[in-house]
Amino acid sequence: MTSRTTVRAPADLTGHSPADLAARPDAPSGSAVGAERVQSVRRALPAEQVVQELARVFALLADPGRLRLTAALLHAGEMCVRDLAAVTGQSVSATSCALRLLRAHHVVQVRRAGRLAHYRLADSHMRMLFAQAITHIGHETGTHHGE
Repeated sequence: MTSRTTVRAPADLTGHSPADLAARPDAPSGSAVGAERVQSVRRALPAEQVVQELARVFALLADPGRLRLTAALLHAGEMCVRDLAAVTGQSVSATSCALRLLRAHHVVQVRRAGRLAHYRLADSHMRMLFAQAITHIGHETGTHHGE
């Protein structure tokens, strides 16, 4: 992610006017929602740049190894690469590579202390997102996962 992005959507993310969309042969006819509601929701959608960055972050988190690292940081708060590798069962090299990707997308932050690099989740939003996802899975499966 680059610097903070304001979530402000254009009137239409596809670049088509509402009239163009209504004239499309594949447009639903007799919409139960109504054109005004559709346009209102379209205006509220995030900008394409925001959607693309969200997709990159969610794809990044779709890897089980990176999810284990994220879960470890959620629980521990901050850990060095070697300890994260030991906790997740990954090599130090694989752990370092995964952390580099997570850092590039502002999922984690690093604090250097001499030769050691200590990682933590980037902000409270990442902690809340991950904790909520774990809670959601617990509700789905009937199990409850601790933080």
